[in-house]
Amino acid sequence: MSQFTRINPGVYLVVDPSINENQLMESLEKAIAAKPCAVQIWDNFKSPDQVAARICKIKAICRGTRIPILMNNHPEWVELFDLDGVHFDVLPSDHLLSLPKLRQQGKLIGVTINNDFDQIQQALFAKVDYLSFCSMFPSSTANSCDLVEFETVQKTREITSIPIFLAGGISPEKVPKLSDLDFDGIAVVSGVMSAADPGKAISNYQKLLTDLKK
Repeated sequence: MSQFTRINPGVYLVVDPSINENQLMESLEKAIAAKPCAVQIWDNFKSPDQVAARICKIKAICRGTRIPILMNNHPEWVELFDLDGVHFDVLPSDHLLSLPKLRQQGKLIGVTINNDFDQIQQALFAKVDYLSFCSMFPSSTANSCDLVEFETVQKTREITSIPIFLAGGISPEKVPKLSDLDFDGIAVVSGVMSAADPGKAISNYQKLLTDLKK
């Protein structure tokens, strides 16, 4: 049973398990010291042989931090490795059956959405715990996403109070451009994990988000 019933606002960190292991773990240790609101493991493994070892090492680094760990697209790994939740790039076709099981296990459930309002309403009907809009700006790590229309985010906030995260190309310089939107946090990959000091990068994003809400 997960200890988390809701995802907190802030910086939602996505880690790429395909990069060099030493670099990954060193960057993650520095990043979690700045307390991101969640850590998502992107399902971008170089080979199936990497899966178990990488997930276990990431989990070990996050142990005791009270930061939820979510797995991208693989609820079976969430159960196998006792992670805190799953993030779907697309709502699964069997979500009316599979999501209630995850909720009974106390797992957090999130989904990536874009401009399709039917899919947004479907995700809300499925009672996901949070939504992640992708891509807000052009991004090398979110290149499969169309650009999100700001009006879509605004319209979604009018019909739901669940946490909304924004993702895709959100560099520190782009954060002020989000000032017209009512959202809870941002999801970041390279903006943190490729930084010289990942912890400082998260702290900088957190300050920018705080300033935006003033």
